[in-house]
Amino acid sequence: MPRIHSSALVDPKAQLADDVTVGAFSIIGPDIVIGSGTEVGPHVVIAGQTTIGEANRFAPFCSIGGPPQDKKYAGEPTSLVIGNRNVIRECCTVNLGTVQDGGVTRIGDDNWIMAYVHVAHDCSIGNQTILANNTQLAGHVHIGDWVFLAGMTGVHQFVKIGAHAMTQANAYLSQDLPPYVIGAGTPAEARGINAEGLKRRGFSAAAIAAVRHAYKTLYRSGLSLEEAKSAIAAAAQVEPEAAPALALLNDFLASATRGIVR
Repeated sequence: MPRIHSSALVDPKAQLADDVTVGAFSIIGPDIVIGSGTEVGPHVVIAGQTTIGEANRFAPFCSIGGPPQDKKYAGEPTSLVIGNRNVIRECCTVNLGTVQDGGVTRIGDDNWIMAYVHVAHDCSIGNQTILANNTQLAGHVHIGDWVFLAGMTGVHQFVKIGAHAMTQANAYLSQDLPPYVIGAGTPAEARGINAEGLKRRGFSAAAIAAVRHAYKTLYRSGLSLEEAKSAIAAAAQVEPEAAPALALLNDFLASATRGIVR
């Protein structure tokens, strides 16, 4: 049986695994599924059509699965899907999707989401990300794996952030941030690559050197974006060890929709 505090309100239709814990004064609605090992702290509200995986931790005063902050939303059945082993700290808000997009807001696995973070409707967050305090994501933002967004980062709607990218504190992203790139300032500008993060994740010296060279091609060579993409693709052909890392970058550049931080 789930361990539910006597002051918590859990709808009888909610589906909670046997070892879920629910803290004092929390409220869980009827269309909720919560997987094994998840801990819901006190004063947490989980609403909407929300599916939560295993071993997640929700700190006090989170609002999870609330309606989108979108004037077009008219109560359509949309959802929120959260994976496994995420830590979501105090006072975070994560909203449902909208029918104007895929109807789903998604958070992957092993993410660390710090206090007062807002994840708006239709956002998609990958795995192993860190969203530091007061990071604010507008609607339809897509974030790749291993991204680190420093405190007070603001992200405009529809922006994409590539894997292994990071921001400095107080950055504002109004354009797509490519993989590996550090964004800083308001609006953000490119400030090098996340080399230390790549080392920690086991990237070889050759792969990091190739990413660094690709960054210089993209930002320092004076080439147009199309010329830089061609040059990076050519480099991948002659550096097999670095080819996967460069392919990740080029695939992102090919799919960028708002222009890139440059």
